Amino acid sequence: MSSDGRHLRFLVVDDNEDIRDVFCRLIERAGHDAATAVDGLDAVETLQAEGFDVMLLDLTMPRMTGVDVVRWLRVNPEVAPDLRIVVISAWAGEHRAVLQELGITKVMQKPLRIQQLTDLIAETLRDMES
Repeated sequence: MSSDGRHLRFLVVDDNEDIRDVFCRLIERAGHDAATAVDGLDAVETLQAEGFDVMLLDLTMPRMTGVDVVRWLRVNPEVAPDLRIVVISAWAGEHRAVLQELGITKVMQKPLRIQQLTDLIAETLRDMES
């Protein structure tokens, strides 16, 4: 459990199994829950079935890209109205304009460091309190 007792639910969306596994282990070690999706289409299906606080979203994936997931969520806001979307990508720079247009304010570069994830969790908990 996190230090303040608040339990976050993360959805880790990445087509790389090793990255999904590492992120999930880090999230769970910090006392939070993590589920995974192998691509954007899987993410959309998971979001419709379960509630999450934070989605860590890769951009470059087969079947449905991260940008397409965000576009789908903007058209279907009732699915996850309070979801914090954090794009995590090695190639986010080339998508920055469209991400800003879609309202994505948090973009983190791969490879993600443990401290960045720890800071993200703390920031999310603070934002939820205010």
